[in-house]
Amino acid sequence: MSLGELVGFGRSADVFAIDDRWVLRRYRDGGDATAEALVMRHVAEHGYPVPGVRSSEGNHGPEAQVVSHATRGELVLQRLSGPTLRKAMRQAAVSADQTGAMLADLLHRLHTIPARVSTDPEHRVLHLDLHPDNVMLTPSGPMVIDWRNTEEGHPALDWAMTALILAQVAVGPTAEATHGRAVLVSLLQRHDPLIHLGGAHADCLAEARTRRAADPNMDALEVRVLDDAAALVRELETELRE
Repeated sequence: MSLGELVGFGRSADVFAIDDRWVLRRYRDGGDATAEALVMRHVAEHGYPVPGVRSSEGNHGPEAQVVSHATRGELVLQRLSGPTLRKAMRQAAVSADQTGAMLADLLHRLHTIPARVSTDPEHRVLHLDLHPDNVMLTPSGPMVIDWRNTEEGHPALDWAMTALILAQVAVGPTAEATHGRAVLVSLLQRHDPLIHLGGAHADCLAEARTRRAADPNMDALEVRVLDDAAALVRELETELRE
């Protein structure tokens, strides 16, 4: 399969240009992207901001051959323009408070969408990796990318995952630590008051920590700060509730 230039990459996947409208994202480990595509179509049908996913039905143009030959570890996606939310924050185009507010809004909106498969009335679609690198600021507004970790379950786990990821930055040694803490505070100020990560849903914070520790894409330093990160989430949530 002939592809264009490498236009993006993450910890587990590379993104190649097909043309000015479509890209192909390929997992390096060959993981199956079928479920991810189904969930992205499901949330899109409910108005959630995600890139379009190209199917083989009715395909025409240069992406047609790519789609027909795509493996289970590949997705043909709408090509987006604009910086990630993280990059925009580093360039001072958005503030830390705005960043946290945007993440909170995206989580709230996602959790209004009913589960695609589960029949549990409390279950919703979860992203489980929603952080500033996985939000792109396009001319049409923020778009949420990288749905590889998506599951269905209680929204508390999604909030815990996002909070813990931000807290890892906040307690880490990088120059972004101060911003990470400010974004985390902004997020926790806006989370669902019925979700208490340090109380009734403390198990969700513990589950988030376990999942992060098992993530093969994290480096040793990121794993080492997990306990401090979880403690910071509990501390800040308690302060903000008082």
